[in-house]
Amino acid sequence: MTILITGATGLVGTELVHNLLAENHTIHYLTTSKHKLLQKENYKGFYWNPTTQEIDVNAFDQVDAIMHLAGASVAKKWTSAYKNEIHTSRIESTQLLFKTLQTIPHTVKQIITASAIGIYPSSLEKIYHETDTQVDASFLGEVVESWENEVTKFETLGILVTKIRIGIVLAKNGGALQEMIKPIKIGFGAALGSGEQYQSWIHIHDLIAIFKYVLLHHKQGVYNAVAPYPVTNSALTKAIARVLNKPLFLPSVPTFILKILLGEMHVIVTSSQHVSCMKLLDEGFQFKYASIDKALQQLLKS
Repeated sequence: MTILITGATGLVGTELVHNLLAENHTIHYLTTSKHKLLQKENYKGFYWNPTTQEIDVNAFDQVDAIMHLAGASVAKKWTSAYKNEIHTSRIESTQLLFKTLQTIPHTVKQIITASAIGIYPSSLEKIYHETDTQVDASFLGEVVESWENEVTKFETLGILVTKIRIGIVLAKNGGALQEMIKPIKIGFGAALGSGEQYQSWIHIHDLIAIFKYVLLHHKQGVYNAVAPYPVTNSALTKAIARVLNKPLFLPSVPTFILKILLGEMHVIVTSSQHVSCMKLLDEGFQFKYASIDKALQQLLKS
């Protein structure tokens, strides 16, 4: 199968590319950096610039599916300018893909896009499923809703649309976990805010398996990419400390301190989303890392 990937050099994209190449798929990738363009037999780079709406249409040659992961990181300081970049990087890139497929002959049958559980309103009580339509009245909620609405338009081209709402990705080579362990390693670990907020997480290997599952089984619609057992921030902090064999003695960091330190982006660590993956389980998908302890043992000990 030939798969076109955007965001191929990010945390998830890198792992996805490595995994798909190992299974003898052909990868085309889009990059805004001309020095990153490679041309190998089964791994080919193509230039695009969503801001100027430039794209090399050869990227779509014999492509069966698109995996759309491109978008500016939300884990940088949310200045007004950077918030605009977070939004436009997702919208403009999606619009460019859509407009291009509108105007060229192509073989694309499916688009699988990264999305985020940040679309769900913060709640300590509710468990969210894919059928829930409420959108969080926050910057992140608005971004994810706009992003998903743009992707839905691909259905008008007869293309299957799959939206993967990703939880907190736990990985060895970057991402949230590597930031979480830094203070814990030096004895300054502490829960954030109340510590009672739910954090729906997923091991990166299971996330890659979900992307492959919806691709190979031609699944469409929304899927929550989270492990079966979400944990509170306090429980997650304690689990990391336990695996690292480090003490936890500091009180929780108050929310008002997090607001001072992080500004508006404090919602990333203080909002609560208890998200269900029952749809995947009901379809027979099997998680390799269902429990936080097993995931952390593999990521921090192996």
